[in-house]
Amino acid sequence: MEVKLISHTPEPERICAAAAMTSSRKEDTAGIYESLSNPEKMEKARKLLKAVIRMGHTSVMEHASFTFSISGVSRAMTHELVRHRIASYTQQSQRYVKFEESSFVTPQKIKEKSEAKEKFDSALASIMRTYGELVEMGIPFEDARFILPNAAHTSIVVTMNARELCHFFRLRTCERAQWEIREAATEMLRRCRKTAPALFSDVGPSCYIDGRCPEGKLTCGRMEEIVQKFRGL
Repeated sequence: MEVKLISHTPEPERICAAAAMTSSRKEDTAGIYESLSNPEKMEKARKLLKAVIRMGHTSVMEHASFTFSISGVSRAMTHELVRHRIASYTQQSQRYVKFEESSFVTPQKIKEKSEAKEKFDSALASIMRTYGELVEMGIPFEDARFILPNAAHTSIVVTMNARELCHFFRLRTCERAQWEIREAATEMLRRCRKTAPALFSDVGPSCYIDGRCPEGKLTCGRMEEIVQKFRGL
């Protein structure tokens, strides 16, 4: 898996801070934004921005967007990812890109059991032989792909605004999330914190944000460990 933050709104903290200040100032947003070119004013604005977000006024975060390249993940993972509706996605097409042998994700639980790994690899090898035979018979990629499994590698580009990213991180960095999307979400959050700490330093799974686990009997039972992990992310 490879996760890269390939683009984002220039100075995301500055634009979100200007938005936060707009509702309580006579000056227009353009003037406020320009004034925040002053480092001292911007530092104060960051503190205000964090306070506004903690109060629940998170709409100001929608003015900053972040675009990620995610590759080497399974189709199973991207099927979960695209359930987050307030986002834009473009995925590698199996209609136009010939699928290559060994381009599969193998879950760790399968790797740990030799018998399971043998069965898994055997099934994938059979699928790839059939896929290759179909292509050689002149079957177009878009039809031959019907035999490919959820384990198939794929690449996807994802764009979300900062507010939706916070919702995404709350759900998908949780230990209860599917392992692959959890790893991707955690790496996305790490990169967001580096780029815009005022927006994302208090963001993580529910237990980190709220100080309690909402999963009830399904809890992982490791809340303190998880909270420490995201404090040091």
